[in-house]
Amino acid sequence: MAAVLAALGGGGGPELTSVVEFLEARPATRAQLERVHAARYLDALEGVARMGGGALDADTVMSRDSWDAAIAAAGVAIGAVDEGIGRGSAFGVTRPPGHHALADRAMGFCLINNVVVAARHAQTLGKARVLIVDWDVHHGNGTQALVERDPSIRYVSMHQYPWYPGTGAEGDRGVGNVFNVPRPPGLPRATYVRDLLAAVERALTGWSPDLVLVSAGFDSLSGDPLGGFTLEPDDMTHWTKELRARVAPAPVVGVLEGGYRLDLLGAGARAHVRALA
Repeated sequence: MAAVLAALGGGGGPELTSVVEFLEARPATRAQLERVHAARYLDALEGVARMGGGALDADTVMSRDSWDAAIAAAGVAIGAVDEGIGRGSAFGVTRPPGHHALADRAMGFCLINNVVVAARHAQTLGKARVLIVDWDVHHGNGTQALVERDPSIRYVSMHQYPWYPGTGAEGDRGVGNVFNVPRPPGLPRATYVRDLLAAVERALTGWSPDLVLVSAGFDSLSGDPLGGFTLEPDDMTHWTKELRARVAPAPVVGVLEGGYRLDLLGAGARAHVRALA
Protein backbone atom coordinates (compact mmCIF):
# COMPACT_ATOMS: atom_id res chain seq x y z
CA MET A 1 0.00 0.00 0.00
CA ALA A 2 2.85 2.38 0.80
CA ALA A 3 4.29 1.82 -2.67
CA VAL A 4 0.97 2.71 -4.31
CA LEU A 5 0.43 5.81 -2.20
CA ALA A 6 3.99 6.95 -2.94
CA ALA A 7 3.46 6.41 -6.67
CA LEU A 8 0.25 8.41 -6.62
CA GLY A 9 1.66 11.15 -4.44
CA GLY A 10 5.15 12.58 -4.82
CA GLY A 11 6.09 10.02 -7.45
CA GLY A 12 3.02 10.55 -9.60
CA GLY A 13 4.21 13.69 -11.36
CA PRO A 14 2.68 17.17 -11.24
CA GLU A 15 0.02 16.31 -13.82
CA LEU A 16 -1.33 13.69 -11.40
CA THR A 17 -0.85 15.27 -8.00
CA SER A 18 -2.69 18.38 -9.16
CA VAL A 19 -5.88 16.41 -9.87
CA VAL A 20 -5.83 13.61 -7.28
CA GLU A 21 -7.43 14.11 -3.90
CA PHE A 22 -6.57 11.65 -1.15
CA LEU A 23 -9.40 10.68 1.20
CA GLU A 24 -9.54 8.26 4.12
CA ALA A 25 -12.55 5.98 4.24
CA ARG A 26 -14.45 4.59 7.20
CA PRO A 27 -14.32 0.82 7.86
CA ALA A 28 -17.17 -1.19 6.40
CA THR A 29 -20.06 -1.91 8.73
CA ARG A 30 -21.26 -5.39 9.57
CA ALA A 31 -24.46 -4.75 7.61
CA GLN A 32 -22.45 -3.81 4.51
CA LEU A 33 -20.32 -6.94 4.80
CA GLU A 34 -23.31 -9.23 5.36
CA ARG A 35 -24.74 -8.26 1.97
CA VAL A 36 -21.97 -10.53 0.64
CA HIS A 37 -20.60 -12.74 3.41
CA ALA A 38 -22.16 -15.11 5.92
CA ALA A 39 -22.35 -13.74 9.46
CA ARG A 40 -20.81 -16.91 10.89
CA TYR A 41 -17.82 -16.55 8.56
CA LEU A 42 -17.27 -12.92 9.56
CA ASP A 43 -17.49 -13.90 13.23
CA ALA A 44 -14.85 -16.57 12.64
CA LEU A 45 -12.47 -14.13 10.93
CA GLU A 46 -12.81 -11.63 13.72
CA GLY A 47 -12.28 -14.39 16.27
CA VAL A 48 -9.05 -15.58 14.67
CA ALA A 49 -7.67 -12.04 14.73
CA ARG A 50 -8.71 -11.42 18.32
CA MET A 51 -6.85 -14.59 19.34
CA GLY A 52 -3.66 -13.29 17.72
CA GLY A 53 -4.02 -14.66 14.20
CA GLY A 54 -3.43 -17.95 12.45
CA ALA A 55 -3.36 -19.75 9.11
CA LEU A 56 -6.68 -20.03 7.26
CA ASP A 57 -5.21 -22.05 4.38
CA ALA A 58 -1.82 -22.67 2.79
CA ASP A 59 -1.74 -19.15 1.30
CA THR A 60 -3.86 -17.04 3.63
CA VAL A 61 -2.71 -16.05 7.09
CA MET A 62 -4.21 -13.61 9.59
CA SER A 63 -2.41 -11.56 12.20
CA ARG A 64 -4.07 -9.85 15.12
CA ASP A 65 -4.56 -6.76 12.94
CA SER A 66 -5.90 -8.52 9.83
CA TRP A 67 -9.58 -8.13 10.70
CA ASP A 68 -9.20 -4.40 11.15
CA ALA A 69 -7.27 -4.20 7.87
CA ALA A 70 -9.93 -6.23 6.04
CA ILE A 71 -12.89 -4.13 7.14
CA ALA A 72 -10.85 -0.99 6.40
CA ALA A 73 -10.15 -2.26 2.86
CA ALA A 74 -13.82 -3.05 2.29
CA GLY A 75 -14.64 0.43 3.56
CA VAL A 76 -12.16 1.92 1.09
CA ALA A 77 -13.93 0.10 -1.77
CA ILE A 78 -17.28 1.44 -0.53
CA GLY A 79 -15.87 4.95 -0.17
CA ALA A 80 -14.45 4.78 -3.69
CA VAL A 81 -17.93 3.99 -5.00
CA ASP A 82 -19.35 6.98 -3.14
CA GLU A 83 -16.69 9.27 -4.55
CA GLY A 84 -16.88 7.76 -8.02
CA ILE A 85 -20.62 8.30 -8.25
CA GLY A 86 -20.16 11.92 -7.30
CA ARG A 87 -17.04 12.66 -9.38
CA GLY A 88 -17.20 10.22 -12.27
CA SER A 89 -14.17 8.13 -11.23
CA ALA A 90 -12.22 7.02 -8.17
CA PHE A 91 -9.63 4.46 -7.09
CA GLY A 92 -9.61 2.50 -3.84
CA VAL A 93 -6.21 1.46 -2.48
CA THR A 94 -7.36 -1.76 -0.83
CA ARG A 95 -5.16 -4.14 1.11
CA PRO A 96 -5.76 -7.00 1.63
CA PRO A 97 -7.15 -7.70 -1.85
CA GLY A 98 -10.47 -9.47 -2.21
CA HIS A 99 -11.42 -11.20 -5.44
CA HIS A 100 -10.67 -14.75 -4.24
CA ALA A 101 -12.83 -14.46 -1.11
CA LEU A 102 -16.00 -16.56 -1.19
CA ALA A 103 -19.16 -16.03 0.82
CA ASP A 104 -17.85 -18.20 3.64
CA ARG A 105 -14.21 -18.90 2.87
CA ALA A 106 -10.95 -16.95 2.70
CA MET A 107 -8.31 -17.86 0.14
CA GLY A 108 -5.54 -16.41 -2.01
CA PHE A 109 -4.61 -13.63 0.48
CA CYS A 110 -8.26 -12.46 0.41
CA LEU A 111 -10.58 -12.24 3.42
CA ILE A 112 -13.46 -10.03 2.23
CA ASN A 113 -14.50 -9.64 -1.38
CA ASN A 114 -14.03 -5.88 -1.63
CA VAL A 115 -15.32 -5.44 -5.18
CA VAL A 116 -18.57 -7.33 -4.57
CA VAL A 117 -19.13 -5.46 -1.30
CA ALA A 118 -18.66 -2.28 -3.35
CA ALA A 119 -21.08 -3.50 -6.03
CA ARG A 120 -23.78 -4.29 -3.49
CA HIS A 121 -23.29 -0.89 -1.90
CA ALA A 122 -23.64 0.78 -5.29
CA GLN A 123 -26.93 -1.02 -5.82
CA THR A 124 -28.31 0.44 -2.60
CA LEU A 125 -27.56 3.86 -4.12
CA GLY A 126 -29.60 3.21 -7.24
CA LYS A 127 -26.81 1.86 -9.47
CA ALA A 128 -28.75 -1.28 -10.30
CA ARG A 129 -26.56 -2.66 -13.09
CA VAL A 130 -22.88 -3.10 -12.29
CA LEU A 131 -20.11 -4.30 -14.60
CA ILE A 132 -17.00 -5.73 -12.93
CA VAL A 133 -13.87 -5.94 -15.10
CA ASP A 134 -11.05 -7.98 -13.55
CA TRP A 135 -7.58 -7.81 -15.11
CA ASP A 136 -5.69 -9.42 -12.21
CA VAL A 137 -3.50 -12.25 -13.53
CA HIS A 138 -5.47 -14.71 -11.35
CA HIS A 139 -9.11 -15.55 -11.89
CA GLY A 140 -11.44 -13.92 -9.36
CA ASN A 141 -13.13 -17.16 -8.38
CA GLY A 142 -14.77 -15.54 -5.37
CA THR A 143 -16.20 -12.70 -7.42
CA GLN A 144 -17.60 -15.09 -10.02
CA ALA A 145 -19.13 -17.36 -7.40
CA LEU A 146 -20.79 -14.42 -5.66
CA VAL A 147 -22.36 -12.89 -8.78
CA GLU A 148 -22.83 -15.68 -11.34
CA ARG A 149 -26.52 -16.19 -10.48
CA ASP A 150 -27.36 -12.47 -10.50
CA PRO A 151 -28.07 -10.90 -13.90
CA SER A 152 -27.84 -7.39 -12.43
CA ILE A 153 -24.04 -7.79 -12.26
CA ARG A 154 -21.85 -8.78 -15.20
CA TYR A 155 -18.34 -10.07 -14.66
CA VAL A 156 -15.46 -9.95 -17.18
CA SER A 157 -12.19 -11.58 -16.19
CA MET A 158 -8.99 -12.06 -18.15
CA HIS A 159 -6.55 -14.29 -16.32
CA GLN A 160 -3.65 -16.66 -16.79
CA TYR A 161 -4.88 -20.21 -17.30
CA PRO A 162 -4.17 -22.77 -16.10
CA TRP A 163 -2.98 -20.97 -12.98
CA TYR A 164 -4.10 -20.37 -9.42
CA PRO A 165 -6.88 -21.01 -8.40
CA GLY A 166 -7.66 -23.23 -11.41
CA THR A 167 -11.07 -21.70 -12.13
CA GLY A 168 -12.32 -19.35 -14.85
CA ALA A 169 -12.95 -21.58 -17.83
CA GLU A 170 -14.19 -19.85 -20.96
CA GLY A 171 -17.35 -21.97 -20.92
CA ASP A 172 -18.46 -20.61 -17.55
CA ARG A 173 -21.33 -18.26 -18.30
CA GLY A 174 -23.33 -18.06 -15.07
CA VAL A 175 -26.78 -16.80 -16.07
CA GLY A 176 -25.26 -15.25 -19.18
CA ASN A 177 -23.45 -12.66 -17.06
CA VAL A 178 -19.93 -14.18 -16.87
CA PHE A 179 -17.34 -13.47 -19.58
CA ASN A 180 -14.08 -15.28 -18.85
CA VAL A 181 -10.97 -14.80 -20.98
CA PRO A 182 -8.48 -17.50 -19.93
CA ARG A 183 -5.13 -17.03 -21.64
CA PRO A 184 -1.69 -18.66 -21.40
CA PRO A 185 1.38 -16.72 -20.30
CA GLY A 186 3.83 -15.15 -22.72
CA LEU A 187 1.49 -13.95 -25.45
CA PRO A 188 2.16 -10.63 -27.19
CA ARG A 189 0.79 -7.85 -25.02
CA ALA A 190 -1.44 -6.62 -27.84
CA THR A 191 -3.28 -9.95 -27.74
CA TYR A 192 -4.19 -9.54 -24.08
CA VAL A 193 -5.24 -5.93 -24.67
CA ARG A 194 -7.45 -6.87 -27.60
CA ASP A 195 -9.03 -9.93 -25.98
CA LEU A 196 -10.07 -8.18 -22.77
CA LEU A 197 -11.72 -5.35 -24.68
CA ALA A 198 -13.51 -7.87 -26.91
CA ALA A 199 -14.95 -9.53 -23.81
CA VAL A 200 -16.06 -6.15 -22.48
CA GLU A 201 -17.82 -5.54 -25.79
CA ARG A 202 -19.65 -8.86 -25.45
CA ALA A 203 -20.69 -7.98 -21.90
CA LEU A 204 -22.03 -4.60 -23.05
CA THR A 205 -24.06 -6.02 -25.93
CA GLY A 206 -27.66 -5.03 -25.29
CA TRP A 207 -26.83 -3.99 -21.74
CA SER A 208 -25.66 -0.70 -20.23
CA PRO A 209 -24.13 -0.56 -16.75
CA ASP A 210 -24.87 2.16 -14.22
CA LEU A 211 -21.39 1.71 -12.71
CA VAL A 212 -18.16 -0.04 -13.68
CA LEU A 213 -15.85 -1.52 -11.06
CA VAL A 214 -12.33 -2.54 -12.08
CA SER A 215 -10.63 -5.29 -10.09
CA ALA A 216 -7.26 -3.72 -10.82
CA GLY A 217 -4.63 -6.37 -10.22
CA PHE A 218 -1.19 -5.30 -11.32
CA ASP A 219 0.30 -8.79 -11.09
CA SER A 220 -0.66 -9.02 -14.77
CA LEU A 221 2.23 -6.69 -15.61
CA SER A 222 5.34 -8.16 -17.19
CA GLY A 223 7.87 -9.08 -14.52
CA ASP A 224 5.51 -9.77 -11.63
CA PRO A 225 6.79 -12.86 -9.78
CA LEU A 226 3.33 -14.46 -9.53
CA GLY A 227 2.31 -14.19 -13.18
CA GLY A 228 3.49 -14.61 -16.73
CA PHE A 229 1.60 -11.98 -18.71
CA THR A 230 3.50 -9.44 -20.81
CA LEU A 231 1.45 -6.30 -20.15
CA GLU A 232 2.94 -2.86 -19.53
CA PRO A 233 1.49 0.08 -17.53
CA ASP A 234 0.51 1.81 -20.79
CA ASP A 235 -1.89 -1.07 -21.42
CA MET A 236 -3.72 -0.30 -18.16
CA THR A 237 -3.95 3.31 -19.28
CA HIS A 238 -5.42 2.21 -22.60
CA TRP A 239 -7.91 -0.18 -20.99
CA THR A 240 -9.07 2.47 -18.54
CA LYS A 241 -9.58 5.09 -21.24
CA GLU A 242 -11.44 2.59 -23.43
CA LEU A 243 -13.69 1.56 -20.55
CA ARG A 244 -14.55 5.16 -19.76
CA ALA A 245 -15.36 5.88 -23.40
CA ARG A 246 -17.50 2.77 -23.85
CA VAL A 247 -19.65 3.11 -20.72
CA ALA A 248 -19.96 6.91 -20.44
CA PRO A 249 -21.63 8.51 -18.56
CA ALA A 250 -21.42 5.63 -16.05
CA PRO A 251 -18.74 6.16 -13.37
CA VAL A 252 -15.64 3.96 -13.45
CA VAL A 253 -14.12 2.98 -10.09
CA GLY A 254 -10.92 0.99 -9.61
CA VAL A 255 -10.33 -1.32 -6.64
CA LEU A 256 -6.81 -2.62 -6.05
CA GLU A 257 -6.30 -6.38 -6.22
CA GLY A 258 -2.97 -8.19 -6.65
CA GLY A 259 0.53 -6.97 -7.45
CA TYR A 260 3.68 -8.43 -5.93
CA ARG A 261 6.61 -6.37 -7.23
CA LEU A 262 6.46 -2.96 -5.64
CA ASP A 263 7.83 -0.93 -8.54
CA LEU A 264 5.35 -2.53 -10.95
CA LEU A 265 2.51 -2.16 -8.46
CA GLY A 266 3.18 1.56 -8.19
CA ALA A 267 3.62 2.02 -11.94
CA GLY A 268 0.40 0.18 -12.74
CA ALA A 269 -1.63 2.07 -10.19
CA ARG A 270 -0.22 5.36 -11.45
CA ALA A 271 -1.14 4.50 -15.05
CA HIS A 272 -4.68 3.48 -14.07
CA VAL A 273 -5.30 6.54 -11.90
CA ARG A 274 -3.88 8.90 -14.50
CA ALA A 275 -6.43 7.57 -16.99
CA LEU A 276 -9.23 7.78 -14.42
CA ALA A 277 -8.28 11.38 -13.60
